[in-house]
Amino acid sequence: MGRLLLIRHAESEGNRDQVFTATPLVPLTEVGRDQARAAAQWLQRRHEPRHVVSSPFTRARETAAIIAGHLAIPVSVEEDLRERDYGRLAGLAYSTPRPGYDRERYWGWRPDGGETLEEVLVRVGAVLDRLATAAPGHEVIVVSHGAVMMAAHRHVSGVWPPVGRVVRNAGIVVVEHRKGRYLGAVETP
Repeated sequence: MGRLLLIRHAESEGNRDQVFTATPLVPLTEVGRDQARAAAQWLQRRHEPRHVVSSPFTRARETAAIIAGHLAIPVSVEEDLRERDYGRLAGLAYSTPRPGYDRERYWGWRPDGGETLEEVLVRVGAVLDRLATAAPGHEVIVVSHGAVMMAAHRHVSGVWPPVGRVVRNAGIVVVEHRKGRYLGAVETP
């Protein structure tokens, strides 16, 4: 059996400021760096990952580098793990009104100029399947973003998470897989 250790990037300046990040170049905060170090220590005590795969965005790459450095394992970057494109919401507060948003079918909502979670699911699901196939008996850390984690949840479980349910910064979800099938996902405390 293999495991994908899905991790949302640690706190970024955008998370701290409660805004949809305007650029992929936004870094972690000092709190975020502490969160990443704590995640690395937690992983070291419980798992034996072989490598880290990261989104190309700075906040994810920084998280991945801290974890990989602590565990002395390599990092690779996967373009399709990038955060959802929030279009014209980029740089605006999380509380900004969202015309057309439907809580009952939030995964189908498209921010003006952005992408739906269903579109994120297509690219993220392909990455997870490729990683699981390439390392069937190993553990791989995957560092990404809140919306990517929501799409990953849908891919491995078959259902979207409850509305508003986003994995916390530096939160870890352990996904077991065997022979091309996902056997379950558990968010760590």
